[in-house]
Amino acid sequence: MKNKLLSVGLLGTLISALCCFTPILVVLLTGVGLSALIGWLDYVLLPSLFIFIAITAYALMKKPHQ
Repeated sequence: MKNKLLSVGLLGTLISALCCFTPILVVLLTGVGLSALIGWLDYVLLPSLFIFIAITAYALMKKPHQ
């Protein structure tokens, strides 16, 4: 991979967005028996989504123009 920071940012953004906007983690946590953690998901998922978006934007700005 030529630009590892960009790929990490895009993958993290994709996973965070899927977990934020779909009930993937709710179903998984309920199935495992950790449904008490569902109330805390927004405190972790939204900041991680913004952090990964920032990493992606930084990687795109640092990418050399051709």
